[in-house]
Amino acid sequence: MTIPTSSIEQVIPGQGSMAQPETAKKAKRQRFRFISNKKAATGLVLLGIYLLFAIIGPWVAPYDPDARSNALVQGPSADHWLGTTHLGQDVFSQLLIGTRSVMFVGFFAGTIATVLSVLIGVTAGYLGGKTDEGLSALSNVFLVIPALPLIIIITSTLENAEDWLIALVIGLTSWSWNARVLRAQTLSLRRRDFVDASRATGEKTWRVIVFELMPNLTAVIASGFVGTVIFAVLSEITLAFIGVTSANTWNWGTILFWAQGQQALAQEAWWWFIPAGLAIALLGTALSLINFGIDEFVSPRLRSAGKTKIKTIDGRTVRMRIGFTPVLSNSPEPHTRATTVPTPVIKKEVAQ
Repeated sequence: MTIPTSSIEQVIPGQGSMAQPETAKKAKRQRFRFISNKKAATGLVLLGIYLLFAIIGPWVAPYDPDARSNALVQGPSADHWLGTTHLGQDVFSQLLIGTRSVMFVGFFAGTIATVLSVLIGVTAGYLGGKTDEGLSALSNVFLVIPALPLIIIITSTLENAEDWLIALVIGLTSWSWNARVLRAQTLSLRRRDFVDASRATGEKTWRVIVFELMPNLTAVIASGFVGTVIFAVLSEITLAFIGVTSANTWNWGTILFWAQGQQALAQEAWWWFIPAGLAIALLGTALSLINFGIDEFVSPRLRSAGKTKIKTIDGRTVRMRIGFTPVLSNSPEPHTRATTVPTPVIKKEVAQ
């Protein structure tokens, strides 16, 4: 017996012939919701440009960053787009080649910290017991280890501390906070019904963690990765700016180190330090926008913030925002006028 589609639509709306296309469209919208976010899209475009410069920078740089010339402290020109240094070195070439070092340290340190935080945080939260106590104690120990002083000690001991060593130290000392966040989220998720159902069906522990818990922790993991990349980038630039790392390895902090040492601000050589500062600011902005996009993708409350509108009786439109509770009046006239209560007059009879 064949049931016509129209009968299904009459009994259960949305379950007829149009159900599958609507479901597919909804799934497609869910899949591309993160990219459609304006903040996330802007951040991804900026980050993609930086990654492109990091890959092709050494090949498209017009000059060797160490090559000297007779054009000393010259402003931007057709030959040198961002001017030259006190030794006649091309600032634009230094900026392009320094991008690779910054991106390598940021992403390598972020990857190490993210892998360690996932392994330790999720394992501690799911297994519990003595395993949770031991891994939590390990997280607390690494939580108080300062990364920058440790890098200063290592670089002062070694003559040439390369980028991978700096990224390794930053990654090994930056995973504990994200691990604590993931542990707290895992403790909440392991009591859910879908996890209990997976255990009841005989699923192995690693399959429950990978296929049941990890998809629900993706946004938290991505947010922690972006935060660690920002910290690693700023740490490397700070270390180079104060002269801790090798001055022969070019990155944006090295450019600022030489500009500060040669009194670029006093010489009004703005092209020597402003481009590097703008590059740092734009990279931080791109990573922050991606982080904001992840937060809005995860939280429906943030995603719908500022989009809900309410029309009052007097025709005004009020936009709902997080943190503000509009008080709407039922009448077009505001209730701000004070009312006067008549005072009763008591007449006294005068005795005759």
